[in-house]
Amino acid sequence: MGATAMFVPTPVVRPPILEMRGISKTFPGTKALNDVRLDVRSGEILALMGENGAGKSTLMKVLSGAYQADPGGEILIDGQPVTVGGPQDARDHGIAIIYQELSLLPNLTVAENIFFGRERSRFGLVDRAGMREDCRGVLQRLGATFGPETLVRDLSIAERQMVEIARALHTRSKLLVMDEPTTTLSARETDRLFALMRQLRGEGLAIIYISHRMDEIYALADRVAVLRDGSYVGTLEREELSADRLVRMMVGRDLAGFYKHDHQNLRSPGAPVLEVEGLTDGGRRVQPVSLTLRAGEVLGLAGLVGAGRTELARLIYGADPLAGGTVRVGGATLTRPTPAAALAAGLAYLTEDRKAQGLFLDMSVQDNINFFVCGDDARAGGLLDRGRGRTRAGDAIKALGIRVDRPSTNVGALSGGNQQKVLLSRWLEAGPRVLILDEPTRGIDIGAKAEIYRTIDRLAREGVGVLVISSELPELIGICDRVLVMREGHITGEVGGDSGRPVTQENIMALATGVTL
Repeated sequence: MGATAMFVPTPVVRPPILEMRGISKTFPGTKALNDVRLDVRSGEILALMGENGAGKSTLMKVLSGAYQADPGGEILIDGQPVTVGGPQDARDHGIAIIYQELSLLPNLTVAENIFFGRERSRFGLVDRAGMREDCRGVLQRLGATFGPETLVRDLSIAERQMVEIARALHTRSKLLVMDEPTTTLSARETDRLFALMRQLRGEGLAIIYISHRMDEIYALADRVAVLRDGSYVGTLEREELSADRLVRMMVGRDLAGFYKHDHQNLRSPGAPVLEVEGLTDGGRRVQPVSLTLRAGEVLGLAGLVGAGRTELARLIYGADPLAGGTVRVGGATLTRPTPAAALAAGLAYLTEDRKAQGLFLDMSVQDNINFFVCGDDARAGGLLDRGRGRTRAGDAIKALGIRVDRPSTNVGALSGGNQQKVLLSRWLEAGPRVLILDEPTRGIDIGAKAEIYRTIDRLAREGVGVLVISSELPELIGICDRVLVMREGHITGEVGGDSGRPVTQENIMALATGVTL
């Protein structure tokens, strides 16, 4: 007789509780999502990963009803097509999303928050006692140490997250989406959250978990779906996970022909023009950080959302108060760092939010460009020589290729790329020796990007020290001489320069996420 074949049962694959098929989303001038698909099953944790700007948040906003997808895609719950026309539709279909910025009302009790929008009434009055008793069970199920009568303002961040989860469970949600939930949690609070998520997974809840932290993905995920540049790249099963494979899926893209700085023909940096030592905001977002920027150098600052890059830039510029550390520009210490003192020393900062914090949208292009130097145009009697201002603005418009009919046009009427070039022109008129650029090409077209890249290269060759903060890794690799990487308020390493690490996306992502390739 032949050997008896061993029977190997076929693994049971549960049908998806959620399917998103062919999801696209177009904003004016931008294709944020392109034919994306995603599925998640009951009783599993699906990690959703991708670089900043990959489309994760946009996809979840489509799922929540905050955004309406372009025609052609569909969302299925338990195999049935559904319409998610708004947040209430999402809740009715059992979808709950917990964002980084929690949506609780601090002056209300836990019970009132859980029932918000669904309040019970008795004899024409809100039945607060009944609401408290009704939600006590779900709090006990989660192991909460606070009661339904507790005011939310008296809870820690971790406890407030538990209230959000309790609200989702109380409405019998089938799917829970968690967006970077550990950003403000301590290690102990994170461990408690993970234990709770595993408990909920065991009870059959489907969870989509968005995080940039590799260690969290390895600790929790049953599968990992990856988006890149608004498109679906693929999904890895747990046994397929590796740091190298995941990082390559997140960052793999063709850089040829767009960025010209090849790191072989390096610029020649001079003496230090910016020296930062032990700079901190008291540990809120920035731990003690030190760095040096030299004349004629383009230094990149990379990191994931919440790493502390913008907060560090604002400390250097004096926009936020220091808790410790020193800033030196050209060897001179800024004893009381303020924006005025920084500008007087030759340090300029182009904010990441050009509309809210940079430009005066109701003023003309000319007045925006001349804002810092209009005093140079003063004549006797305190009047301005508007002719000099027009000439200066005209020269700036020509130099950066700003598309505008006349300098008197309101800057609010320009495209995003042209607005950004106006803001950059304003700082260039101030003649800085150090220029900090925070997300200088966010939301602008490729042509405007190329113009800004050429300007950065020209400034460096003229001896200006340029610090560039960007969430686009190809951008940093393409224009910077070396790149510092931040994670959780610390500078975790450097690529390029004398670091011994080549300037690659994989090396930057490894430092940003805390894994070793």
